[in-house]
Amino acid sequence: MQTHQMIIGMGSNTSTAAELLKTAVSRLREMAEGEVVLSTPEETEPIDFVGTSWFTNQVAWMSTGLEPADVVRRLKRIERQAGRTKAETRQGIVRLDLDLLWVDGCVLRPDDWQRPYIQRGVAEIQARIATDGVVCQALFPPDDGCA
Repeated sequence: MQTHQMIIGMGSNTSTAAELLKTAVSRLREMAEGEVVLSTPEETEPIDFVGTSWFTNQVAWMSTGLEPADVVRRLKRIERQAGRTKAETRQGIVRLDLDLLWVDGCVLRPDDWQRPYIQRGVAEIQARIATDGVVCQALFPPDDGCA
């Protein structure tokens, strides 16, 4: 079984964002082999929504034996279980957003990856990994040629 390293972007713009992110992290820990390394939550202005609440965003790194497609399915299931609906999202309410951004050096969502709060979160995780001695492939620079 191959182990994959993954970076997940997480966010919510509801009054219960902190609790929803905590639940998401708990669910990530169920998928991970070993530690889940987290960035500090950050309040950010909405990017694709007008007139909505600010987001609380966080970045997570984990290593897992699950395949990326399986992780994406599980992330979307976690969103639904948190109450996320298409109708609310169209209204600018995002209960929980979980996106697989990076796998084994490959950036899967380049537009999201370039967002400043994602880059700050990844840099913070990289520093924690270096300090804590967690074994990880180099997070920078991402491989431009993904298989």
